[in-house]
Amino acid sequence: MADSAACVCSETTLQKSNTLRVCRLVRRTWAGVAAMAAASAWAAGAPLQLHAPSPDWRDQVLYFVMTDRFADGDPANNDQGAGEYKPGDRTRYQGGDLRGLQQRLAYIRGLGATGVWITPPVANQWLDPAGHYTSYHGYWAENFKRLDPHLGTLDDYKALSHALHSQGMVLVQDIVVNHTGNFFGYSGWQRSDPALGYTPNTHTRPVPRPSQPPFDQNDPRDPAHRAAGIYHWTPDITDYTDPEQERRFQMGGLDDLATDNPVVRRALRESYGHWVREVGVDAFRVDTAFYVAPEYFTDFMRARDPLAPGLAEVARRTGRRDFFVFGEGFGIDRPGQDAQARKIESYVRGPRGEPRLPGMLNFPLYGALGDAFARGRPPAELGDRITRMLKVHSDPHRMVSFIDNHDVDRFLAGGSVAGLKQALLAMMTLPGVPVLYYGTEQGFTEPRASMFAAGWGSGGRDRYDTEAPLYRAIAEMTQLRRTHRVLSRGWPTVLHGNAATPGALAWRMDWRGPEAQRRKPAERQPVFVVFNTAESDTLLPALATGLPAGTVLEGLHGLEGRPADAVVGAGGLLTLRLPPRSGQVWRATARRAAPAVVATRVQLALAGGAVQRGDFEVSGTVSPAVPRLQLVVDGDLARALEVQPDASGRWQARVDTAAMVDPATEHSVVAWAEGQAVSAPRSFRVERMWQTVLDQPDPAGDDTGPPGAAYTYPTDPGWGENRQMDLRRVRVETAGGALRLHLGLHRITTPWSPPNGFDHVNFTVYIELPGVPGGATVMPLQNASLPGGMRWHLRLRAGGWSNALHGAEGASATNEGTPVTPSATLAVDRASNTVSFTLPAAALGRLPSLRGARIYVTTWDYDGGYRALGPEPRAYAMGGGREDGPRVMDESGVLTLP
Repeated sequence: MADSAACVCSETTLQKSNTLRVCRLVRRTWAGVAAMAAASAWAAGAPLQLHAPSPDWRDQVLYFVMTDRFADGDPANNDQGAGEYKPGDRTRYQGGDLRGLQQRLAYIRGLGATGVWITPPVANQWLDPAGHYTSYHGYWAENFKRLDPHLGTLDDYKALSHALHSQGMVLVQDIVVNHTGNFFGYSGWQRSDPALGYTPNTHTRPVPRPSQPPFDQNDPRDPAHRAAGIYHWTPDITDYTDPEQERRFQMGGLDDLATDNPVVRRALRESYGHWVREVGVDAFRVDTAFYVAPEYFTDFMRARDPLAPGLAEVARRTGRRDFFVFGEGFGIDRPGQDAQARKIESYVRGPRGEPRLPGMLNFPLYGALGDAFARGRPPAELGDRITRMLKVHSDPHRMVSFIDNHDVDRFLAGGSVAGLKQALLAMMTLPGVPVLYYGTEQGFTEPRASMFAAGWGSGGRDRYDTEAPLYRAIAEMTQLRRTHRVLSRGWPTVLHGNAATPGALAWRMDWRGPEAQRRKPAERQPVFVVFNTAESDTLLPALATGLPAGTVLEGLHGLEGRPADAVVGAGGLLTLRLPPRSGQVWRATARRAAPAVVATRVQLALAGGAVQRGDFEVSGTVSPAVPRLQLVVDGDLARALEVQPDASGRWQARVDTAAMVDPATEHSVVAWAEGQAVSAPRSFRVERMWQTVLDQPDPAGDDTGPPGAAYTYPTDPGWGENRQMDLRRVRVETAGGALRLHLGLHRITTPWSPPNGFDHVNFTVYIELPGVPGGATVMPLQNASLPGGMRWHLRLRAGGWSNALHGAEGASATNEGTPVTPSATLAVDRASNTVSFTLPAAALGRLPSLRGARIYVTTWDYDGGYRALGPEPRAYAMGGGREDGPRVMDESGVLTLP
């Protein structure tokens, strides 16, 4: 029956919606039958299929589940009596377990996923020392070889493995090698004597210290424990740029293991080998891999220890000759840079090319996908990231790609549904192992919301709707990737990327090397992937396809329906008018059609050269009898200027540069005779001066909440005396219709190594545009309304891990509004404790002037939501106010631009 399902789900299903519905039904039916058969076999005592040969990892699509939040199959294991279980409380266990996950495999398989990645299932410290947060996520281990009872039993885990393998799917387990839970801390640490200042957290539940040897030897005051050296006996990291702290200090209070100790290495190999042997795990994802040395993984994978061999050997003995292990290295490169990508690659290959880990999470690609499709950055930056990815990574097909996960904002917290579909299609048409984070297919905006009705964030209903538009769209994308293997095994060549604004991006996927020779001629044809990231039509001019003129391109897939076939023009060029927020895929065929005869010629020249200092003239010629041209700047057809040539074909026009504010940005202009010809593009830059229009200091020490309040910071040492939310200055600059905000703080810190360069503060900036009707007064998620009769049209929310811009449409106390692109670009100057945001004119409505605009800046902190407030401060919550009090620690007052 599995073969029948594969047969039904052929390429034609991409063109026939009725067949696709049948295909999904067959898949779901087969998956449901397989799951029931697995349960019946287990109940009858039949042997379980725990071990299966390794798949070709390039072709896999993983579905990442936070087990506690996915499905509750056994309510009896929810509450372990430690105060850790509280449905509806985001900080507590909600009840999801392995049995519930198994019951929902048909749902997962219907998406086209080929494997399930689960958060760590091992026994955990259930509550943090203060009792405010729980380890529902699984990353606070107390025993690496036992299953956490909240998730079920070892038999439940084996049954899940059997059910997956029976359906040709794989099981990926999240693991941790650098820390346990938080069983001790330091007050007054001294490097010379780790016993001094050592503070055990003796009241943790369910055990006061890890129960598994040798990790139970965690007290340096005991000479035997100290001599064993299982831990590094260090305080929290305060500087993530310090390699010693990164690899030897505690991350957020979690006890750091001495992974340079052979005893620790052996214990970890033996612990995780247990899950491969006993359960049949097919792959591991390694949490926080950056916090151990890259060389550690050579031992972890390949140690020649007869009692505890490396994981590659353990897996080989169970029939897995390609055991996949990929690590997490949280590093995002800015455009044009690849230092973080190279650091990530150092965990895959050593300096002499020696293998370490098979793969790593591709965080730089994640950042570029979000920038292009959620935040409106020029898509050329994503194109550059793709090109760098191929150069930096020795095996880009084993890098693991994603668009959001449990540690960052959901894509839809700041991006649109249209942008989400584009990001998913890009991920499915690039090298790498794609990961779908649970709930994406249901439009989740909270990073750790529940899929089942009783869990936090579910909205009180189950969220397994297989007819949801995003679910159906993802199923079609995974089918596209599976049908055309060049998308999972081929190599991209970036052909075009708009360098100035949202717009066109295109790449070509080809087979390379010996694998190309093994393909049939029809299979060797390249596939073209084309996007328009703008909110209006864009021009993709003269794309160099590398194909003979007349080649027919067959439309394979489009986000809004299959695109029409296209024909390559003279010189192998193809000019396309792309709809807003579109994503389209074509495949070259052996078919030929007569290319359009190009009798029209268009020429264009710039006045004043490649650097302009204001509006400027362009001119040119076109073949006589062409009645009109369009002057298109940066591909933007919505603002194209119509030009009428004279009788001899000469023409001229003036380029408006009011919205061009970055002298480093390369713009492009073409003259286009639609359906006939396009000129060669001409590039230029614009140097425009920024002017300071407002510079207002803010009092020191007024970061205590609204007037009359006495809010206090969280008690975690990461805040301490740093007062990161104390706003000290607001300086505003303008350049035409663009806006730049410089926000000075008491101090910038980076305890959690945030990609945006600052943490423990979130800025929420409200902007009222002059002369623009409408707007809102509510301050979403902050339990407050704007002061001074102000109304906002734009709202910027930015923290260490997020940068989202919203418009007022749809905004309410619980809804942030409508995502707007392009969002702000961000810069941090730690020397002056200043964070700067630049909003281009395109985001601000392209107003001729911002005079009279009003701005209101607030500070708080954000972690998947605005941090809680209560009468007493907690480790990660503010104190001194009511739970429903305003989430404002400091504010600028309403500022009016002169």
